[in-house]
Amino acid sequence: MDRSKENGRARNAGAWLRREVLPLAVMLLLLGTARASFANHYHVPSGSMQPTLQAGDRVVVDMSAYGLRVPFTRHVLVERGRPQRGDVVVFASPRDGTRLIKRVVAVAGDRVELYDGRLSINGLPLADADGGEAERFGARVARLDLADGGGPDIPGVVVPPGHVLVLGDHRGDSVDGRWFGFVEADALYARAVAVYWRRGEGPGWQRL
Repeated sequence: MDRSKENGRARNAGAWLRREVLPLAVMLLLLGTARASFANHYHVPSGSMQPTLQAGDRVVVDMSAYGLRVPFTRHVLVERGRPQRGDVVVFASPRDGTRLIKRVVAVAGDRVELYDGRLSINGLPLADADGGEAERFGARVARLDLADGGGPDIPGVVVPPGHVLVLGDHRGDSVDGRWFGFVEADALYARAVAVYWRRGEGPGWQRL
């Protein structure tokens, strides 16, 4: 075999790999890193967050809301903020690892009581004064679905350091912190920003 021809084919193959395959691989790596570290989307699987989120909603989530992390890890490179009461967050269930979306209702040090689906934090009821089915987390208002009751009560617990308590807005039909306990704050890997697609309505932008 003509060794010069063989070497030429090898050089051509190497040049093709550098010209065509390498840029594609870099682009895919960058896209994967961006999705893991900055922005992504989430498909809502159930009605546990009704009426805020409906089953089938597609939600934009900010992967860096609580810090810029090494992709696919919990190691924070740059701190950006901490979970706040009222945030809608994505995390893995401490019980079985299922990806969930719920609302942070209490942070470390808060004393929580929940009766008939209505919250009190540090002795202050969050519901509107008229007893309506809405709770105020500062400027953020969470509408509740109590059509199936309030679910299990919380007689009074204090959120431990480094943790949060998450609940669904559909209080009578949500597997949440009442079932699997507190969630580590560092385990929250995204904050939901807005619904960008709702089944039956199509595209839109409903901030959360």
